Amino acid sequence: MDLDRIILIFKILILILILIVIILLFSYLILDRKKIQKKKEEFVDIGHEEKKEDNIKGIGRFKENLKQESIMEFLEFDEIKDNMIVRKNKTQYVMVLQCNGVNYDLMSESEKVAVEEGFVQFLNTLRFPIQLYVQSRTLNLKDIIQDYKNRVEVLGTDIENINLKIKQALSIGNRALREKLEFEKRRKTNVLEYGINIIEYVERMSSNKNILQQKTFVVVPYYIGELGGNLENFSKDEIDGMCFSELYTRTQNVASSLAASSVTSRILDSEELAELLYVAYNRDESELYQFSKALDAQYDALYSVGKDVLEKKEKIINDELSLDAIDLATSSILKADRRKKEEDSREEQSRKEKIKQKALNLVEEYQDQLNSKVYDYTVQEIEKYGIEENKDNANDKTPTKRKVIKRVQREE
Repeated sequence: MDLDRIILIFKILILILILIVIILLFSYLILDRKKIQKKKEEFVDIGHEEKKEDNIKGIGRFKENLKQESIMEFLEFDEIKDNMIVRKNKTQYVMVLQCNGVNYDLMSESEKVAVEEGFVQFLNTLRFPIQLYVQSRTLNLKDIIQDYKNRVEVLGTDIENINLKIKQALSIGNRALREKLEFEKRRKTNVLEYGINIIEYVERMSSNKNILQQKTFVVVPYYIGELGGNLENFSKDEIDGMCFSELYTRTQNVASSLAASSVTSRILDSEELAELLYVAYNRDESELYQFSKALDAQYDALYSVGKDVLEKKEKIINDELSLDAIDLATSSILKADRRKKEEDSREEQSRKEKIKQKALNLVEEYQDQLNSKVYDYTVQEIEKYGIEENKDNANDKTPTKRKVIKRVQREE
């Protein structure tokens, strides 16, 4: 029995050893596969890094021509034309009104109520969509400072001229003129010192911090589908002209409606629209590279000096509106006068009918006292009342004086 147990234990140990060897072999194979996979991944990464280095070396070297469509697809508008922003492949035209706000907090209660009522009236009159856009910009004080400097230079020149005149007055001995010139010199000297102080203050203020200016705009759109009809019969320029006319009229209506709430506004021209979009697309860079610097660079120096086409269009539209208004007023007056005459004629006819009826009633009351023929003739004459006058008025187209003369002659 002891020998059998020992043999059994020995067999179990052998099986355990075999299982351990098998497990070790499987573990080795798994680890070996992982190492091979890791080497493959490292080889692939090295290949990608080489490709990246090649791409970095090729930066700035365009193998193909850069197309304009790729840039225009990024922008949300097609072009700026005739004070309009053209969008969505010439299916939408936009004009922008710049509004000058009112100091609402400093108004009295009645003025505040008037402004609120005017704004409510403006909203109630809208029959098309609009958009309110507020843009904050860094105030460019360079132009303001330069304007003050120019004025100071003019004042300095005036003071020099006054000094020459004072010397001439002294040489002549004209005391009254000299005193007058000295008073004028003191006045302009004070203004000159005040202007220099303002320039120094503004320069110091602009150098320490940025001054923000908030501007409010009203965006007025017009869609080409609102024209209706067969647009295929019109050229692109004709469609642009029609859209400009409709959009300009719509924008002017918005401006006049805003005036009811004490808000003044004006239409931005093409350059101002370009600046508006430039600041909107380049919020950070617009402070460093201002749009006014591009204008100062005179990129538009080759523009013709003829009258602006837009001004001509606006004048034509305003003239047409004035003529249409005159025609409407004239036709309305004529129609009103015609209606009044018709009403007067109906009232006159009604009055005559009442007179005839009353006359017939009176004759019937005295019928027993009248001869039968006299009664019949009287009734006939009463029935003729008003009929002959209407015939004369319908046939007689002579002036009023001639009508009166004929009536007098007929009565005589």
